[in-house]
Amino acid sequence: MTAQSDKAAAFKALHAAPGTFVIPNPWDIGSAKMLAIAGFRALATTSAGMAWSLARADGGVTREQALTHARVIADATDLPVSGDLENGYGDAPADCAETVRGAAAAGLVGCSIEDATGRANEPIYPFDLAVARVQAAVAAARALPFPFTLTARAENHIRGNPDLDDTIARLQAFEEAGADVLYAPGLRTVDEIRAVCEAVSKPVNVLAVPSLSAAEIFGAGAQRISVGGALTWVAVKAFADAATAIRDEGDFSALAANVPLDRWL
Repeated sequence: MTAQSDKAAAFKALHAAPGTFVIPNPWDIGSAKMLAIAGFRALATTSAGMAWSLARADGGVTREQALTHARVIADATDLPVSGDLENGYGDAPADCAETVRGAAAAGLVGCSIEDATGRANEPIYPFDLAVARVQAAVAAARALPFPFTLTARAENHIRGNPDLDDTIARLQAFEEAGADVLYAPGLRTVDEIRAVCEAVSKPVNVLAVPSLSAAEIFGAGAQRISVGGALTWVAVKAFADAATAIRDEGDFSALAANVPLDRWL
């Protein structure tokens, strides 16, 4: 297996301008191996896909469960793996730092920390606390013996507050705090993506949307594209459609799918 430090260096190099890349999100060992065989250069875990695999809603897993899952994915491939580690599994900056240290111990070479609280009455952390949490995560990352890539996420656009000005202000503050990559999931137009990318100098990750191509997203200034839980839902929908056809119509035609397992294992 490739050493973690080598994976970390390779992941860091992928973010060096002017390179761009897609980082897909597997939800189990099989999907991780498939994506590696398909030729992707790095992977990221998906909190939503991982939670679904445990029959839970996104946000319904513990730090220990997430890190155990991350280790399984990281051990499944020689590719660099970054972790979607939600809000760091705690409100305090110290919780974010502990999560970063746990991510490194699990074999990850990077992770994201978001500013969403997980609470309906206060979905986003106050600005100053959000920045302090990123500062603590960055400090923990810099104390590691390899270049750990810390992504800071501003969650406004997927938490009911599509305020682009506030999102940009948060990302700028996260950049100042030392984050390596900036991420605002939920941007849906080229103009929004361009506005974010022009407002910061660090690499920007964009969450893929069906209405935009990779060329359009990269053309707007993004350096990295992830898909979140979407590949999980593609697989789930195919499963659900086939199961429904079997139950309601006795239709087994979906079972004719010819999967070239010799290529994907």
